[in-house]
Amino acid sequence: MIHIVTPDICDAYPEVQVLDPIFVNVGGHEAFAGPVRTVKCFEDNSLVKQAVAEPGDGAVLVVDAGGSTRCAMLGDMLAEQAAGHGWAGIVMYGCVRDVDVLAETELGIQALGAHPRKSEKRGEGQRDIPVSFAGATLTPGQWLYADNNGILVADEQLDLER
Repeated sequence: MIHIVTPDICDAYPEVQVLDPIFVNVGGHEAFAGPVRTVKCFEDNSLVKQAVAEPGDGAVLVVDAGGSTRCAMLGDMLAEQAAGHGWAGIVMYGCVRDVDVLAETELGIQALGAHPRKSEKRGEGQRDIPVSFAGATLTPGQWLYADNNGILVADEQLDLER
């Protein structure tokens, strides 16, 4: 397991992108890292559900939910599925629900906040495209590092042993 300390990563790699500090850590893993895979959707979590049902292979699912605070795009069942399929974490530019259960789930999760209402299911959205929010653009294949200090994105996996 990589020991992730984002302030140390910023010191060693000043070129990393740092996302704006708007996210809260709600998952069972306070620190997580992995290659970026993306979903872009708005108040419809159909593609999030599709993604977490697939093998994660240690990747981080980055969801551009448009910053909506009108519904939750991830809850306990999808988070459990993501954990069971080997995802390292989920960054949700939107809301989640079932936060007490999420805190016990073996998955890193950062989101804008909590909302009790579930999202629509219309099958809308896009996958594996660059997404931009929180002052950064995240592209599939980049590496994301997250802990209680923040979220960083690098163009490639960083050598954290140096």
